[in-house]
This record gives sequence, structure tokens and C-alpha cells, in this order.
Amino acid sequence: MQPPKAAERNVSLEPQLAAPPVVGRATFDVDPIADTGIIVLASGFAFVLELINSTGEIRPQQIASGFDRNNLIGIDKASLTSTPSAQAGTLSNLGLGAAVAFAMVDPIVSGFRERSVQTGLVDAMLYAESASLTLGFTDMVKLAVRRPRPGAYIAAQGNPNYQNTSTDSALSFFSGHASMTATIGATATYLAFTRSPHTARPWITLALATAATAFVSVERVRAGKHFPTDVIAGSVAGAGIGVIVPHLHRTEDVKQRRVWVGFAPSDELSLAHGGTMLLSGTF
Repeated sequence: MQPPKAAERNVSLEPQLAAPPVVGRATFDVDPIADTGIIVLASGFAFVLELINSTGEIRPQQIASGFDRNNLIGIDKASLTSTPSAQAGTLSNLGLGAAVAFAMVDPIVSGFRERSVQTGLVDAMLYAESASLTLGFTDMVKLAVRRPRPGAYIAAQGNPNYQNTSTDSALSFFSGHASMTATIGATATYLAFTRSPHTARPWITLALATAATAFVSVERVRAGKHFPTDVIAGSVAGAGIGVIVPHLHRTEDVKQRRVWVGFAPSDELSLAHGGTMLLSGTF
């Protein structure tokens, strides 16, 4: 015998309210087989792309001798007149390294904070999945676009015979440093807002994640490795993946928030004269 609400849904076109969510802290579901498979596949895909790029067999995108550099996006033009900084490259590497180190330590801290080994393992899985998907996606886009780096434009200026010979010289779009830092920061921020919603912790995490991503992005531009649009795109892509991955693993709102869309005659009189339909729903 069906419950009253289920039976009512079968005979009524009117949307029914979903059951109220269970009061309590949100948790995350992780499937050890499926999620480990995703991590392995994404990491393996990225590793193979890195190997292919390192062989030099992929012909780098060439800069047309008659290309007008004024056609570049406005914020990118300054990269062709600034002197690359070797120190900036080192600083960007340190910034990325700090973000990766945080992703390794934060699950351990969360496990102690929540007094749950499972919490630490789940958070570690979420960080690993976000990072592996971001790495694979970044390498795929780099290989597909093959945008020359600012250094290639600078070297080609005034030299009509210039040829890009290194595959890496045409892997500017988008920035892997920016995307990886952003995805780690976004995942950390999402977890902080979910696990400690009424404390200062999530806001501090958000501020630090934004600052770290901005710092790494600026240093990559100063190092002459990327145009500003490269680091902006990388930051957006990384942050998007970093939010989507933990969100899809939530067990609180996601599974209990029902979506119902239906339609019904607006009234009997209008139906008798040809009728109008009313679209309604509960989200």
C-alpha cells in the first residue's frame, strides 16, 4: 500500500512539498571504487599528455610573421613589453607547492577536528579528485589550444624568421599553476563552509584561497609564462571544478532536495474555451 503522499502524487497535478531536510551537519558520500577510478583515469590521462608534450613531437603553434600584436586582448598587451622575472617563476612554484601541501595536511586536521578517520579519508579523496580532474582538463586544453607564451611573442618580435621549436613554448592557455591553486582553494573553501558554517573558519579560508590564487596568477604573468587571460581562465576553471566535485558528493541537500515540475489547467472556464495551462514546480 502506497503512503498517502506518494498516492497523492499519482492522482494530482499539483506539486507536493518535499520532505524537510534532516537537521544536522552536512556529510559527504565517497564511493571508493568509482571515485578512485576517476582519480586514476584523470591522473593517468594527464600523465600521458605530459609525456607526449615532453617528447617534442607535438608541433608548437607558430606566430604569423604578419600578426598585429595590437589585436591581442587589451590586458594581454602589457605582457609583451615587460621583462620576465626569474624570481617570479620561483615564487609561483612556491605558491603552488604551498597549496598542494595544504591539500595534503587539511584532511588530517579535519580528521582530528571531527574526531573521525572517515572524515579525513573523505576529504583527502575530494581533494585528490578535484586536483586530478583539474590537471587532466588543463593539459587537454593546453594541447588543444597551443597558444604561444608571451616569451615566444617577445622573441619573435622583429625576427621574421623566428620559429617556435619547443612544444612548451605554445602551452600558454591556460595556466596550470593558477587552475591547480584555484581548485585546491575552492575545495578547501567549500569544505570549510559546509563543516563550519557559523564560524570564522570558512571566511578565513576563502580569503586565503583567493589571495593564494591571485598571488600565483600574478607571479606567472610576471615570470613571462602566461598572459593575464591565461591565468584568469585557469583560475575560473580550477575554482569551478573545486566547487563541483565536493558539491556532487554531498549527502545532505543534494539527495533530499526534490525537483518537481508539472502543469495543469489554470481554471475550468478557460479550459472550456480552449484553455490555458499553468506551469508550476517545487524546487
